[in-house]
Amino acid sequence: MESRNLSRAVLYGVIAIFLLAIVSSLIFSLLLKFTSVQESSLQYVMTSISFLSIFIGGFITGGNGKEKGWMIGGATGLVYTVIIFLFQYLGYDSLFSFEQIIYHICYIITAMMGGILGVNIAGSPSKA
Repeated sequence: MESRNLSRAVLYGVIAIFLLAIVSSLIFSLLLKFTSVQESSLQYVMTSISFLSIFIGGFITGGNGKEKGWMIGGATGLVYTVIIFLFQYLGYDSLFSFEQIIYHICYIITAMMGGILGVNIAGSPSKA
């Protein structure tokens, strides 16, 4: 695999993660605004949705990359983590907390699993 295909696959995965994050944020913000639901009651649902978004992004990366799913999935998770870190550090002048470090390590692992599955499902040629 050439590096251009790797970069393109990772870019598609990161874009998918952020698009899913934007859509889910919009849905949850509307839900919180117009209902009596409290943010604390949605904490685990929002965490699950974020892991699902990362997994889908890794899956898309693996499907586009067609090989080395663990590597390109991990790269997708790492790029996502670096973007979030830079946003938090440059925008809010704050480093990751210990809890956030654990979350982002799990995000990278989840993106790796998505990449592996994406290569094996979407990237496998049919042998008929």
